[in-house]
Amino acid sequence: MKTIVLMGNPNVGKSGIFSRLTGTRVIASNYPGTTVDVSRGEMQTPTGPAGVIDAPGTYSLSPSNPAEEVAAVVLDQADLVVNVIDATNLERNLYLTLELLERGVSAVVALNLQDEAKHRGIAIDAAELERLLGVPVGPTVGLFGEGIRELVERFREARPSGTVRPMSEEERWATVGRITGAVQVVTHRHPTLGDRIAEASIKPVTGGLIAAAVIAAAFLAVRWIGEGLISFVFEPLFDLYTPIAMQASDLLGPGLLHDILIGRFIEGGIDYEQSMGLLTTGLYVPFAMILPYIVAFYIVLSILEDTGYLPRLATLADTFFHRLGLHGYGIVPVILGLGCNVPGALASRVLETKKQRFIAITLVSISVPCMAQTAMVFGVLGSFGMGYVAIVFGTLALVYVTVGLLLDRMVPGQCPEIFLEIPPYRMPDPRATGMKAWMRVRGFIREAVPYLFIGILLVNLLYAVGFFDLLAAVFAPVMQTWLGLPAEATAALLVGFLRKDLAVGMLVPLGMTPEQLVIAVTMLTIYFPCVAAFVVLLREMGMRGMLTAAGVMLTAALLVGGALRLVLIGF
Repeated sequence: MKTIVLMGNPNVGKSGIFSRLTGTRVIASNYPGTTVDVSRGEMQTPTGPAGVIDAPGTYSLSPSNPAEEVAAVVLDQADLVVNVIDATNLERNLYLTLELLERGVSAVVALNLQDEAKHRGIAIDAAELERLLGVPVGPTVGLFGEGIRELVERFREARPSGTVRPMSEEERWATVGRITGAVQVVTHRHPTLGDRIAEASIKPVTGGLIAAAVIAAAFLAVRWIGEGLISFVFEPLFDLYTPIAMQASDLLGPGLLHDILIGRFIEGGIDYEQSMGLLTTGLYVPFAMILPYIVAFYIVLSILEDTGYLPRLATLADTFFHRLGLHGYGIVPVILGLGCNVPGALASRVLETKKQRFIAITLVSISVPCMAQTAMVFGVLGSFGMGYVAIVFGTLALVYVTVGLLLDRMVPGQCPEIFLEIPPYRMPDPRATGMKAWMRVRGFIREAVPYLFIGILLVNLLYAVGFFDLLAAVFAPVMQTWLGLPAEATAALLVGFLRKDLAVGMLVPLGMTPEQLVIAVTMLTIYFPCVAAFVVLLREMGMRGMLTAAGVMLTAALLVGGALRLVLIGF
């Protein structure tokens, strides 16, 4: 079966065309030896079935980052290259086109985003462009599927260029200018409302206000979608599952195996949040509590990407995150982590270097509370006044910045600049957006859920044999002396390794003062992620990186806890 590779610059609409070509027969996976995602699918061509690969966006065949390295390698697998170019920015796109044609590959050019070019007063003579390039050129609007059928029909005409020869970089840019001047005509037009909004969204003041509004709307959407999935899909499914779990409980009878698989009964029955069994809490947490919010976040993230807003948000945040050893895309793990730390850790893949990914994952694990825990913080401290809630989140923000500054100086490695093209705002294609979200959710289930089960099994085993009770007795003096908390709070903090929001709830019956609750809640966020996120850290960072991050978390938690005790309670 032949292999078709889609190549092009970032943000030229490749994913829309890929979606139109392949439909839903798509898989997304990491390219071997990298953290770069590559999408693969199948389609019918005029000459038979073919595999289709959506290569990562690249500006050149001389790689400058891991994504471009993968794109260059994927090119070697191509029997046919579909070079997708942006009709609104022809001059920049043609550089890669010439590089591809100099390789002598059989190619077809998709002149995409024709609708946007028309709105901008840009007209391109596709027939003349085809003559100058020496390969078929098909005008398309990938978002709406316009020109896709005609493009596929021209696959049979794909051929190496007979007009483009190998050349130097200087000659290539001169050729780009000559071709652009020959085929493109630009007419003047007045700025539209969309142009003014696009410009305002990258200016510091107006951009900051727009960013705040967009992020707030995104979280409302995530909460609405996630809670809706929990209430109307997953909880009813687990209600149907409960009789099966109870039958399994009766068959197992009391004992260690029952404690591991089913867990402990709460008020005479199974409590999916507290029983801590592998077949109860172990299933409920990843599927009924984490997965709904991951689905919601990936839908919202795909919309932000496809509308063109995410590069603007990254540009606004770039200066701040550079001081922490990251760049503007460091905001993506933070946004995802506020919903759930698991996709927050996975989102570190948008960063290029090992140092950046280590810093991003560690900071999310230390200072970014998930949505469930945030709700518990408000529930526990809200009755004492919003001032105490503000202390918790203010402390977490201060820790995020402080630890980030320190890690930037202490962790070896590179922190490259971010080079972003700011695309125009676009109406997302629901089909392409939905497919992208589904591929990411499927990737999470495949990559993360097995590790969650392993982690929950190990921790539940330790919990069942009383290991956590032993740890609670050992660390009780530290809790009382250094943190000013009652000894009973030790068990709650250790259970936080299983479920942080549950641990916060366990603090309520202890009768602690608001100041003690602030210390305990802040410690819970900082000292370790929950087991679900922790096993993903192991998957993403390796054993050495995970242990290093754990040491940073534990050190930060003890120092911050002691400082809060000194400020709020005194010695």
